[in-house]
Amino acid sequence: MSEKNEPGLWDGFKAFLMRGNVVDLAVAVVIGAAFTNIVNSVVQGVINPLVGAFGTKDLDHYSSCLKDPCSMKADGTVETGIPIMWGSVLSATLSFLITAAVVYFLMVLPMAKYLARQAARKAEKAGTQEVLELSELEVLKEIRDVLVAQRGSGHDER
Repeated sequence: MSEKNEPGLWDGFKAFLMRGNVVDLAVAVVIGAAFTNIVNSVVQGVINPLVGAFGTKDLDHYSSCLKDPCSMKADGTVETGIPIMWGSVLSATLSFLITAAVVYFLMVLPMAKYLARQAARKAEKAGTQEVLELSELEVLKEIRDVLVAQRGSGHDER
């Protein structure tokens, strides 16, 4: 029986789960799901009533009839005609735009600025380190030159 040095299936699965990207992705999905509920509540509780001030009370009720006559039952199922429910598409689009704006302005933009500052600090440190190294090199060259000069003058005196 030959023994393989390859990791087992379970070890590979544990390594996969412990990667930073997988954990970060799992956290992002959970936060995103919770955040979606907040955005949907804002759209349903604030945006829809504001739009409803100019028409129906709910965006989901905005529709056009592709084939007349359109009639719907109380539970929302179609009795006759072919209605195009563009209000629900508008509501979903507004939810998406609000979510994208909040994610960009509260998460992506601040993180990009933070990373840019970190990169600038790192570049500044590297530049300072380079200057220090150059200064040390210059001092060492001067010491060498003085020692060579002392040696040279010491040989002439003998």
